Amino acid sequence: MSNYFFDMIPKEEKEKLNYIPTIPQLLEKIKNDYSESPAISNLATTITYSELYQRVGCRRTFINKQGLTPGAKIAVFDRNSMEAIELFLAITSAGYVAIMLPNALNEQQLIGSMMKFDVEMLFVRDEFKPKTENIKGVKIFSTKETDTTFTPSADVQKTTVAAIFFTGGTTGAPKGAILNHGALMRGSFNGCFRPGSVIGGHRFIALLPFSHVFGLIFSMMSVLYTGNELFTAEDMKTTIGQLPIIKPTCLVVVPGLAEILYGLTKVHGVQFLGGNLKTLVSGAANVPPRLIGEFTKLGINLVFGYGLTETANLVSGNAEAVERPTSVGKIYSEQEHKVVDGELWVKGDCLFDGYYKDEENTKAAFVDGWFRTGDLVKFDEDGYLYIVGRIKNLIILKNGENVSPEALEEPFYKNPYIQDCLVTEKTINDENVIAIDILPRMQAFQGKEWSEVVDYMQKVVDEVNATQPPYYRIAHVNVRKEDFKRTGSMKIARNQN
Repeated sequence: MSNYFFDMIPKEEKEKLNYIPTIPQLLEKIKNDYSESPAISNLATTITYSELYQRVGCRRTFINKQGLTPGAKIAVFDRNSMEAIELFLAITSAGYVAIMLPNALNEQQLIGSMMKFDVEMLFVRDEFKPKTENIKGVKIFSTKETDTTFTPSADVQKTTVAAIFFTGGTTGAPKGAILNHGALMRGSFNGCFRPGSVIGGHRFIALLPFSHVFGLIFSMMSVLYTGNELFTAEDMKTTIGQLPIIKPTCLVVVPGLAEILYGLTKVHGVQFLGGNLKTLVSGAANVPPRLIGEFTKLGINLVFGYGLTETANLVSGNAEAVERPTSVGKIYSEQEHKVVDGELWVKGDCLFDGYYKDEENTKAAFVDGWFRTGDLVKFDEDGYLYIVGRIKNLIILKNGENVSPEALEEPFYKNPYIQDCLVTEKTINDENVIAIDILPRMQAFQGKEWSEVVDYMQKVVDEVNATQPPYYRIAHVNVRKEDFKRTGSMKIARNQN
């Protein structure tokens, strides 16, 4: 581990944190190191790490009795519950492949997922059971099913497939990224590091869906890795209302959720967050510098980074958000990186094995073992990484110039009166032009007419345009009254149709 990350934590904790390559080995660690510490709570029930270890073993027994083929795909259709956590650990430690399904899937999407990923067994939350009535050829059980006897973990290896995650939904049909134990555990290990003490004594809440790699790795696996207490969040709205009761010390969020939390502090005061919150870990999208400043004023450290599903979530991390608010930090160790024609390529045991049953996209993603991230980047003289755009999102102008919409959006996110924005290409009067949709922070315009809001945003666009060459200038402005269409991880969907 590079000094940048390892030196964030106390010396005595460095000696206790080492990379563990499989989930069965992680389960042995948490049983031995954190046995009687609280592991998971849903407020009604709290279980210790030794109890979690035992419960996972009993669920393995139930799974093993179902006569599945080796390496079978087992899906979990649930909310962020205690049962979902136990099932993920049981499935993967039994040598099977876990697929955590988004709980918003409708009946047809659920059936399609069963077929797409060759699912042999489905654990379903009782309230979602009606959606499974037309599924054929899949063993279906309640998420409550378990056994009374304990079965040890299977003899899985670092290269054994552990899980398949949905990815790519913002740019096209979702694909299934295959993560082996080694990659998933590399991401989980990297997720342990943030400034200050990280082992024990912290309270997290699993706010982000386990169907998303960021939610599962950072707000579940890394929490267990470090022996902290994890509160489930079966309903996000209800759980946010329980922040004063749970009193979290660290929350893993996306920028959209961070914005909501900050808005609640403006209404109810910072004590609404529980009084003990010291750190927000944000990911999945760029963090507006304005938010960094606002949380800093509240005494809350906002840290963030960069990663992809295909890299087991984490590529880089930034613990110096105040000093470098537009950087995604430094590259984690144990992975190689290089920049080819502006694109970041990475290599290491953090990488996925490919897209499930998708040889064409898998082949396109790799060059001689290097994974092409699709992200356009730059490094500063101190080795800090900056994302300047996505290759797939580039706007190609008629003069041949390539315009990165993300680069054009960056100055707008520095404005405290803008909540979100999206730069796209539009056809106006048979001519392709650069356009921007802007979502204002309406609380900053209280008492103002809508026309004044629109005029202000046009003025901001004019000021940004004045700093750009002619071909980069925004020609069409739309100020929104409604939020953008968003993905499951609350990113703005690039395709708003």
